[in-house]
Formats: sequence, C-alpha cells, structure tokens
Amino acid sequence: MTLSSRKNIQILLSLIFIAMLSAGYSAAALADSIEPKTETSVAIVISFEVATASLTAGSYSDREQVIKKLYTVDDERVLPVLQQMLKSKLYYIKKTKQLVFIKKIDGSYKTTSILNNEDAGLFEKNKLKKVKVNNKLRRLLRGYIAQLGLKSTDDAVRKAAVKQLLKNINAETIAVLQVLDKKETNSSIKELVAAGVSIWNLSSNDKATQLASIKALSKSLVPEVKLKLQEIIEDTEDATIKKAAISSLKKIDSKISIFGFLENLVFGLSLGSVLLLIAVGLAITFGVMGVINMAHGELMMLGAYTTFVVQQMLPNHITASIFISIPLAFLVAGAFGVAIERFVIRYLYGRPLETLLATFGISLILQQLVRSVFGPTNQAVQTPAFMSGSLEINSIFAITYNRLYIFIFAIVVLLLLMLILKKTRLGLQVRAVSQNRTMAKAMGVKSEWVDAMTFGLGSGIAGVAGVALSQLTNVGPNLGQAYIIDSFMVVVFGGVGNLLGTFVGAMSLGVFNKFLEPWSGAVLAKILVLVFIILFIQKRPRGLFPKKGRGVED
Repeated sequence: MTLSSRKNIQILLSLIFIAMLSAGYSAAALADSIEPKTETSVAIVISFEVATASLTAGSYSDREQVIKKLYTVDDERVLPVLQQMLKSKLYYIKKTKQLVFIKKIDGSYKTTSILNNEDAGLFEKNKLKKVKVNNKLRRLLRGYIAQLGLKSTDDAVRKAAVKQLLKNINAETIAVLQVLDKKETNSSIKELVAAGVSIWNLSSNDKATQLASIKALSKSLVPEVKLKLQEIIEDTEDATIKKAAISSLKKIDSKISIFGFLENLVFGLSLGSVLLLIAVGLAITFGVMGVINMAHGELMMLGAYTTFVVQQMLPNHITASIFISIPLAFLVAGAFGVAIERFVIRYLYGRPLETLLATFGISLILQQLVRSVFGPTNQAVQTPAFMSGSLEINSIFAITYNRLYIFIFAIVVLLLLMLILKKTRLGLQVRAVSQNRTMAKAMGVKSEWVDAMTFGLGSGIAGVAGVALSQLTNVGPNLGQAYIIDSFMVVVFGGVGNLLGTFVGAMSLGVFNKFLEPWSGAVLAKILVLVFIILFIQKRPRGLFPKKGRGVED
C-alpha cells in the first residue's frame, strides 16, 4: 500500500469517526428534547402565598410577571385578588407588608386579610398603601379575570366572563371561546359565544363567510355586534357586504326598540308598585276619615328605620330580618298612627286645613326624633340574597329582582287589604262609617274606635311600604318627603277611598312618568304628570273611580 493510499484511508476513517460523534451528539440532544432529564422536567409549583408576596414591591413590569404567575395558581383566592386589584382596592399594611382588602368605616379603613379573609384591624389611610396598576396591567387583569371566570360553576359568572372577552376579540380569545362552547350547556352563554365567533369571522377574507356571519349577527343584541356592524358599513367598499350589514343593523334596531318599550313598561309598573304601596294606606285614611295626613311619609320612614334596626340586631340573618321587619314595621307605624289620631286628629275632624297643618307639624317632629336617635346621615339597609341581581332576558333587557319582588309584594298587600275591608267586621264598620257616619252610629257602630283603627291600619301599611322602600334607596330622615306628593296625586287621580282606583292610578302614573322621562328628563316628567292631574280633576274632580262617602258627598 502506497503512502498516498494510507493517508486517504486515515482521512476517511477520521471523517467516519467525526460523523459518528456528530450523530451521537444529535441523537442525545434529540432525546433530551423529547424526554428531558428528570431533575429539569419537574414543574415548579408556586403557592398563592408566594405569588402574592411580591405584589408589594417592584416596578410595573415586575408586577406584571407576578400577575402572570398568580394566574397559574390553582386557588379560589386568586380571582378576588385580581378583581380588587383591577378596581384599585387592593392595599397592603405599610408596617407588615400584609396584603388586605379594605372597607371604609367612619373615616377609617377596616382591613381583611387576602389569605384567610379574617379581620386584620382598623387603620388610618396613611398606614396603608395601594397596590398600583397602570393601563397595561388593567388590560392584563381583565383578560385573566375573564378566563378565570370561565371556569366558574356559576352561570352568571361565566356569562360575565364571556361578555368581557367579547370586548377584545382576537385569535387567543376565539380559541378560549371555542373550547368553552364544546362543554357549555347554558343556551344564553352559547349564544354569546356564537356571537363572538361571528364577529371574528367578519374579518375573514372569504366573502361568503362574511355574509353568513353578518346574517347570523342580525339575531344578536350584544352591544359589540352593533358597533362592529356600524364599522363595516363605514369602512367596507363592497356594496353587497354593506347592504347585508345595513339590513342586519335595521333588524337589531327594531328589536332594540321593542325591548326598549318593554323596559319602560316594566320600569313604569315597578314605579307604580312603589306608588301603590305608598298611597294605599293614605287612600284609607283620606277616603274614610277625610284627613289630609302630611305625616304619612314619616310613617313610611319609621317602617324603613324599623327594617334598619332589625338588621342591626340580626346582622348574620339578612333574609330572615326582612320577613321579621314586615310585621314589626306594621305594628310600629300603626301604633304611632293610633297615637296621632287619639291625641291630635280626633279634635280636628271636619277642619281639613287644621289637620293638614297639624300633621305637617307632626312630620317635622318625627323627622327630628329620627335625627336625634339615628343621626342626620342616611343609613344603608342590606338587600337579601334572593332580591339581589337581575333576571336577564337578553343582553339589553333585564329585570332587577328587588323591583320584581316589590311589585309582587305590593299586589299581595293590596289583596290582603281588600280582603280585610270586604270580609272582616272591622272592614264592614269602616265601609259603613265612610258611607254614612250618622247612620252607622245609630246602628251601634263605635265610630271613634273605627276612626282610630282605620288610621292605625293606614299608618301600618305606610310602615310596610317603608320596608319595601328600604330595599330601593338609603334610609334617612327625609325619606318620606320624597314620596308624599306622589302618594296624594295617586289617591286623587284614582278616586278618594277607592282601592281599585288607587291601583289603576298608581300603575298609570308610574308608566306615564317612565315613558316621559327619556325625552323630557325626570324633573320635567314629574311636572307634566302634575299638570295632567290638575287638568284631569277639573273634568273629574272625584277621580277615575268616584266613591260615595262623607268626604265626597254633595
């Protein structure tokens, strides 16, 4: 073998050796990439405590990383922390760096630990520091909160999460929605998901897909759908797509008009139910006794404060406290009513101007009494769980449960009152006195006792109305003054002393007022209603359903 041949063989063997080494290294690298070594393949699990500990320090970019880590933690405490951070209500105690939720109480702040939801103490504002977020973090938080909400077993939470995702449709959002759609059973949520997918498909390059999506969106009332269709009409140059978008938008606007009408009707009936509760007690005292009771609103106020006191006594039984408050408010306001009639009103029968002035003075006394006992500030009454939230019909039309229950409650009170007046001995005597006091006395009816019980009954119902009002507004010394004029308008319009007239009058004025408000404003609407009643009683001074009685005799 020649020298050159030997060298060639050596070079060939060297190349083979290098190739084998390279192949071995590649195989090892490939193996590592497919099946990493045990010590590097174990995922690092971060606890909730560790993830949240870093929120009290660092820059916004550091906080962004902490939020991303916190999102991966499988802990039910994560969602409330992210929600409070988004609302800028997550704080930490400067001295201990303990993260807390806060609630303002009389100038100080009650703190609750995010770790165990236990009381962390009462602090001044300068002892606490907010966990600050910027716009970038807010966007990140909204996305994470929505995605965490999708995992909830509560339909309302999932629906809210989907609505949040629809505000920022992108490829990542669509992927999340499509995964949800496969396992979602709630039909209304599936409709929202379908709307989101159709919105995404509007950006498709396929014209047929765009047209199909536009047609599908004509059935949706999600606000983002209307905005997207308006964008297409303004931006697209394709006449076919623009025409389809205009057609879908018209269908949506038509549905919105229908549900807008229904919303005004429901809100009007809701206002009417409140007016009914307020006025039905006044209809009895005014109709039977001819007394212009300007303290009627303050009797409602006493019922509302009774609800507040019962809740303070039963802070852990809010639902039970409402049901206890109803009979107690009736008794408290009724007792005050009987006292007012016995000590003041009975000396002023037949002198309506004097009763007006006397009861106005009583109203001022009751207001000052409440201010002395409870203070001049408004008091909040907590709404029970069954009255919280709303019955959502679709994306633009919902009925709040508190108003729905108050409407039912008002009807029940009216029916019970009619039952009392029609089927009981007291009701028979009340009707006899209202029709002919002299004849009733001749038949042995104790008219003074009937007057006291009638005034007490009307006052008790005013107290019950106060329980209902406490679920709609704050309880304060001036609560009654806001409704006294409305209650008199209802009684005069419906017919003095007529319960059916009170019902029709309350519902009519409530609906009329709500349909006027959108174009005239709340104040002008009330003025127009008052002008209408003034003109109406010029033609029918006894109201819609006149009733014979001493207050309306010729």
